[in-house]
Amino acid sequence: MMSMMNEKTIRLTTAQALIRFLSNQYIELDGRKHKLIRGIFGIFGHGEVCGLGQALEQEHEYMKYYRIQNEQGGVHTAIGAAKHLNRLGTFAVTTSIGPGCTNLVTGAATATSNRIPVLLLPGDVFADRQPDPVLQQIEQHHNLNIQASDSLKPVCKYWDRIVRPEQLMTSAINAMRVLADPVNTGAVCLALCQDVQAEAYDWPEYWFKERIHRIDRRPISETSLEIAVKMLQDAKRPLIIAGGGIHYSFAIEELKKFVETTSIPISFTNAGKSAFKWDHPQNLGGMGVMGTSAANIIAKQADLIIAIGTRLMDFTTISKGAFLNPDVKILAINISNFDAYKMDAIQILADAKTGLIQIMDVLKNSEEWSLSKDYINEYADLKNLWDKEVDRLRSLQPSADQPKYLPQPAVLGVLNDFMAEKDVVVNAAGSTPGDMQRTWRSTGVKQYHVEYANSCMGYEIAAGLGIKYVAPDSDVYIIQGDGGYLMLHTELVTSLLEHKKIIILLFDSQGFNSINNLATGMGSVGFGKGSLGFGNELRERDEETDKLIGPFHLIDYKMNAISYGAAAYEVNSLEDLKNKLELAKQQDKTTLIHIKIEIFSQSGGYGGSWWRVGVSETSDMPTVKKARQEMEENMKKARKY
Repeated sequence: MMSMMNEKTIRLTTAQALIRFLSNQYIELDGRKHKLIRGIFGIFGHGEVCGLGQALEQEHEYMKYYRIQNEQGGVHTAIGAAKHLNRLGTFAVTTSIGPGCTNLVTGAATATSNRIPVLLLPGDVFADRQPDPVLQQIEQHHNLNIQASDSLKPVCKYWDRIVRPEQLMTSAINAMRVLADPVNTGAVCLALCQDVQAEAYDWPEYWFKERIHRIDRRPISETSLEIAVKMLQDAKRPLIIAGGGIHYSFAIEELKKFVETTSIPISFTNAGKSAFKWDHPQNLGGMGVMGTSAANIIAKQADLIIAIGTRLMDFTTISKGAFLNPDVKILAINISNFDAYKMDAIQILADAKTGLIQIMDVLKNSEEWSLSKDYINEYADLKNLWDKEVDRLRSLQPSADQPKYLPQPAVLGVLNDFMAEKDVVVNAAGSTPGDMQRTWRSTGVKQYHVEYANSCMGYEIAAGLGIKYVAPDSDVYIIQGDGGYLMLHTELVTSLLEHKKIIILLFDSQGFNSINNLATGMGSVGFGKGSLGFGNELRERDEETDKLIGPFHLIDYKMNAISYGAAAYEVNSLEDLKNKLELAKQQDKTTLIHIKIEIFSQSGGYGGSWWRVGVSETSDMPTVKKARQEMEENMKKARKY
C-alpha cells in the first residue's frame, strides 16, 4: 500500500482545482453515466474574475464558460436545462461578491422550491481580512462573518464558505452529494473567498479522479407493499395524482401499464404533465385550482387518492379543499418522507418506477379486482365533456371592438396545434399556467415545461435557453407575459451570442393580468377612469389625481427585440399568428412574436376550484366583504392538515 507521504500532488490554485474537480463528476442511474456539471454561466466581477475567471480561461478544456447577462437569469437557465435532463445534469453559476451574489437569491429559491440541482459559485470577501472593508462588502458591526453570500442560506440545500484551499475537498464532495440527491437536491452554494480562490495548494491527484454519484432506486418495504395493495383493492373510486417525480424516476411506461391494467383515472400536476398524451382515455388532465372539471369533480368523491411523486402543494389540493369525501384516504408514493407525510397520507417510501412495478407484480398474482363499469363510464363522460370545453375555449374569437386583442386560450390552441411532438413549450408565472394546465394537449413526453413551484416571473426566456442548450434538435417555444418580460428578458441576448435559437411569444396584456384578475375577483375596484383594479395595469400616473389611472403605456416589444439583434413580428389575428409561427420557424436566430392579449380572457376555475388567499377580514369596501365571506365558506370545507 502506497504511503500517503508519497502520494502524487499537483499544484493549482483553489479555483483551478475546483474546475478540474467539477469536470470529472458524474451521476449514474440504472447503470447509465451522465456528466453532472455541463458548464459554468457567469458574469465576472472583482470577486472572482482573477480567481475563478482566470481558472476558466486557463483550464478551458476542462469546463466551458458561458457569458450571461443577469445572474438570476443564469440560474434560471441552469434550472431549465437540469429540469429537462430530469436532474441528471446541471450547470454552475458564478458571480462577484455583492449585487451579483444577491441577484442569485430568486433563482436559488426557484431551484430549491422545484427540487432542481444548481451549483452557485459566488465570490466572497477576503478570508485574511487584510484589505477590509472591500468594495461591496457587507459590514455588520455585531458579526463580521455575515456577508452577501449569507443571503443564500435560506434558499439553498447546502451552503459553505471556502476560507482555506484544503477545505474545498470535503466541501465540494458534499456539494456533489446534495446535487445528486433525488430527495434533498436544490440550489447548492460554495461561497469562494476571493483571496483563497487565487491561493495555490498541493492537491492530491486522486481527488481529481472520476467520481460517480450513484442513484439507487428505493423499493417498497414488504409491509408497505401489503398496505398499498390492500388500499387499492378496497377502493371503489380511486384517483391518481402524478407529479414531477414520474419524470425524474423515468416511470412513465410503468405508470401507463399500471393505469391501463387497473382502469384507475389519472390527473397531473404542472410538473407531471406531458407524461401522458392528452387523448389517453384515462387522462383527466390537470388537478386542482388550475385543473379540469373532470379531475376536480372525480377528486371530490374519490375514496382513495394515490399521490405519486408530488409534493401536494396548495394549487394541487385546492388549498386542502379538493377531497370532500369524509372517508377519503391518501396513499403517497414518494422517495421523500417529508412529502409523503403531507395531507395525513399513508406513507409509501419508494422510487416511483420501482414501486409501481412491485405493486403491479402483486396485483397480477392476487384475486381478481376491478373497478365498476359505472365509475369508468362516469369519468369517461366527464373527460369527453372536458374535451368539448377545451374545443370551445380554443375557438374563442376576438371581440368586434378590439379585433387585434386575441383571447388567450385560442392563442395557446394555435401554438399547441403548430408544435411538433419533440418541441418544448416553456412557461411560468401569470395567468398562462392556468390555461396551459387546463387546455394544453400534450403530444410528447417533456413537451410541456411549466415552472409553478416558485411561480417566478422572468423565468421563461432564460429557462428556454437552458433547454435549448441540452436539447438542440428541439424547437423551444417560450410563452412570456409582458410583466415578466419587463422583469427579466436579457438572456435573449445570450441566445443570440451563443447562436441558440429560441422562439418567444410575448403575451401583451398591458400589465399584470393574472394578479389583476385575482385582485378584482377578491374585491378590488380601482380608482375609476377605466381602471379595472389597483396597481396592476401598465398605466401612467394621472397628474390630476396623482394615481396610476392614466393612459396605458404602450411598448413596442417587436422593436425592442430587433434592437438586440433578434427577428421579430407582430400578430394581428389568430390566422396571422399561424403565419408568423411559420416565419419564426424558418428563421435562423432567436425570434419574438408580439401578441396583444385580451384582458381577462383566460379560462376560469372548474369543478369547484378555489384558492385560499389572505382576503381582508375588515373593510369598508362591500366587494371585499363579499369576497371574505365566500373565502370563509370555502375554508370550512378544507382539511385542517
